[in-house]
Amino acid sequence: MKKIQMVDLQSQYQHIKEEVNSSIDQVLNSSAYINGPLVREFQTDLENYLDVKHVIPCANGTDALQIAMMGLGLEQGDEVITADFTFAATVEVIALLKLTPVLVDVDAKTFNIDIDAVQKAITPKTKAIVPVHLFGQVANMDAILEIAKEHNLFVIEDNAQAIGANYTFKNGKKQKAGTIGNVGTTSFFPSKNLGCYGDGGAIFTNDDDLAHTIRGIVNHGMYKRYYHDVVGVNSRLDSIQAGVLKAKLPHLDSYCNARRNAARFYNKAFANHSNIITPTATSYNTSNCGEICAVCDCHVFHQYTLQITNGKRDDLHQHLLDKEIPNAIYYPVALHAQKAYKDSRYKESDFPITNALIKTVISLPMHTELTEEQLTFITQTILNFLAN
Repeated sequence: MKKIQMVDLQSQYQHIKEEVNSSIDQVLNSSAYINGPLVREFQTDLENYLDVKHVIPCANGTDALQIAMMGLGLEQGDEVITADFTFAATVEVIALLKLTPVLVDVDAKTFNIDIDAVQKAITPKTKAIVPVHLFGQVANMDAILEIAKEHNLFVIEDNAQAIGANYTFKNGKKQKAGTIGNVGTTSFFPSKNLGCYGDGGAIFTNDDDLAHTIRGIVNHGMYKRYYHDVVGVNSRLDSIQAGVLKAKLPHLDSYCNARRNAARFYNKAFANHSNIITPTATSYNTSNCGEICAVCDCHVFHQYTLQITNGKRDDLHQHLLDKEIPNAIYYPVALHAQKAYKDSRYKESDFPITNALIKTVISLPMHTELTEEQLTFITQTILNFLAN
């Protein structure tokens, strides 16, 4: 059996080697390394894929979040509500801009931001909500948009883990994750469902004025060279990374389907186990799907994350490593408990779900190249361990 990887980018590359190498050669032959033709071509391709008016590429996903907030004109002291259970980049940029992060708990099934907690957290200083489509599943955007409309708030989607996912509204309309709020952001970090071979990111919006502002911000505030109209940053997607992404974008839907197939295998293997809670794909406009089926395009499984409920999560984590099965704990420390973001406003009683998840979650290998042999070995190893 081939060695199991948490993310097998080498095997994926072998399948698209000619396309990727052709794109890279095109950049090398043109020497247009910054803002070259492939950046514009990828931008257009992604706009078409997402059915969004404006894609603004940038240097990475964290920059994308920061630039989105800068573009909306948020000011020091404005409160921004986001999820407590996620990677630190989301709250990091809020703090960097001297905005006030307001962390709230998450939903027990989806791990996405809890709607009741959002409503309770709103104050006169609240200016934005940042739903994180965690692990590849879209948050409850119907409810978030209703809250935002009622309170005149911006919605900034952190779509770093869910590019390619669809959201189905209550009225049956579908829309790509990241294109639903005022602005969406993503990361093209190599391990993402659509990843480049370095750092990269992008910002999405249907707002013409906001797109214009953001295009200036990403390039030192310039619309005309050496004329600086807004305060900006230096955050550009380089042409080689754009070439890689242009080659990979046509494969994104098949990549997402391969991940769903792997998730379906995992779920079937762990079904009804008393000490395992498997992830589900939730369509908010109907009822919980109950299983990962062909129509569950609301989840693209950037991660496949179990909950181990018998107190043996850490032991299982080490056992899998001993068996050379990579795995990870996303996330071992809640944001409200991190040294950088501790705040007297937070009480442990505000975060019962997050505090439970950090003790039980474990993420298994999840990528496009997993074989049935590998999946069988992973699942059987876990079941054997939990049987003892």
